[in-house]
Amino acid sequence: MVHPSDGEAWKRFNSVYPHFSAKSRNVRLGLCIDGFNPFGSFAASYSCWPVILIVYNLPPGMCMRLEFMFLSTVIPGPRSPGRNIDVCLDR
Repeated sequence: MVHPSDGEAWKRFNSVYPHFSAKSRNVRLGLCIDGFNPFGSFAASYSCWPVILIVYNLPPGMCMRLEFMFLSTVIPGPRSPGRNIDVCLDR
């Protein structure tokens, strides 16, 4: 397992936005989303989609700890947000 800062996407971001990457105080966040059925029944048509933010500016041993993961919102609904997730996160 490697830290996201070693990845190609991070290096490309640094080359495209050198002004942002030059300042160590700028915060880099990872957005994670996964849905589940809160009632435990596959027949139920209701689901919840928690959206979690992870701070990637931390050392590898710290960025995946629970105390540095933040539940930003929960998207409830009868089905997954799919491609319309930007509508849910735009508030």
